[in-house]
Amino acid sequence: MNDGVARIFVGFDSKEVVAYHVLAQSIIERSSIPVVFSPIVLSNLDGIFTRERNALQSTEFSFSRFLVPYLSDFEGWSIFMDCDMLARADIAELWKLRDDRYAAMCVKHDYQPKVETKFLGQTQTKYEKKNWSSMILFNNAKCKALTKDYVNTATGLQLHQFKWLESEDQIGEVPVTWNYLVNEYDHRPDAQLVHFTDGGPYFDEYRNDDYADEWFAMRERLLHVQQK
Repeated sequence: MNDGVARIFVGFDSKEVVAYHVLAQSIIERSSIPVVFSPIVLSNLDGIFTRERNALQSTEFSFSRFLVPYLSDFEGWSIFMDCDMLARADIAELWKLRDDRYAAMCVKHDYQPKVETKFLGQTQTKYEKKNWSSMILFNNAKCKALTKDYVNTATGLQLHQFKWLESEDQIGEVPVTWNYLVNEYDHRPDAQLVHFTDGGPYFDEYRNDDYADEWFAMRERLLHVQQK
């Protein structure tokens, strides 16, 4: 694919369908470059993603996200992001951060979650490199270890802690503003991609969180139709 086109894979969860569409709209509205979206929907991956659901996974795409290099034919670059995000800046700025020295690039969070449970009462699991994998720039040709078979059989920690890379030196760092954790971090006006990691504003208990008003405004624009 042309490097001037940002290829974006977004985790899709049937429990929060609206999240995918609002995130895509927020990217489209602010992007100065062409973008191509690929929602990672489990029902579209029949015969490709075969592992059974783990009781600890909070979303349907917890592990299927690591199929992005495979789905990209191990060519070029691709972005993966969780659906419970909102773009507040031009995605071209993130796309420009691609650096061929690395196999993958992400925000290297160093935090302990403040809450024990998140949306729909799910356990907030704690582990090293928590949330690193919620937004990844994949240099697909350097991620050939992420075969279909490996993604279907590797442990959750092997996947989320980037154990599929030979060295942590292969992980490049992206500024924290490109995966800014709502509630875990204080409100920041210059956050470029905010992540409602505890629960999106579409869940009643999170509707008053930081940036929620922007999310609802984006949802309204998503529903806009110009009448006669």
